Amino acid sequence: MTTAPDQPHALDLDDCWNRIGVAGDLSCPKLAQHVHCRNCDVYEGAARHSMRRPVGPGYRDDWAALLRQPQAERARHDHSGLVFRLGREWLMLPTRMVSAVAPLAASHSLPHRSGGALTGIVNVGGTLAPAIALASMLGIDENDAPVQGGRHVFARLLVIVWEEQRFALPVADLHGILRYGAASVGAPAATLNKGLQRFITGVLTQGEMRIGVLDAPLVGHQLTRLLR
Repeated sequence: MTTAPDQPHALDLDDCWNRIGVAGDLSCPKLAQHVHCRNCDVYEGAARHSMRRPVGPGYRDDWAALLRQPQAERARHDHSGLVFRLGREWLMLPTRMVSAVAPLAASHSLPHRSGGALTGIVNVGGTLAPAIALASMLGIDENDAPVQGGRHVFARLLVIVWEEQRFALPVADLHGILRYGAASVGAPAATLNKGLQRFITGVLTQGEMRIGVLDAPLVGHQLTRLLR
């Protein structure tokens, strides 16, 4: 297995993202505001400092040798998705559908549209979007949630776009963006409830997590139908 060349020079950086951030114990108080370390000014400053470091001897040659390898010899992570949780189910939608992640906000009900997955409208960054209870649409029991230990849990609004229409989806927790190869997607488990099973195209394994890969066109179509 070929690995990327070593960094040319060690940097004296406080890599707080590995200690108290998304790669650490998630105790950083800034996570409540930024959701992910990539959105934090500390992480951004460290990235700028890293990009300005001097390049060591042989560094370019090492990378050139790596990039000359045939594509088949390198891991193909040709897909990416945002992983989130509803109830006890970890799910994923393609990153291309995701417009924003916003703080959880109460929705305002619509006349004659109560009792379904369309819960109302919600203000997201000054723009109104229909609020959809995705858990209800997928047949997921939101009260059937695992006990979380050793990490902070942040409920958020996941704002997605389908056919130029924005939707605000409350989610119980966010794991972040995951890159993966299509070949690593396994068959859905037979134990999935039938409501959710029809929306799942496969399952990804990430450590101890089993992530259901949602059928993006079907989810988008169902969301659009709720507005009619």
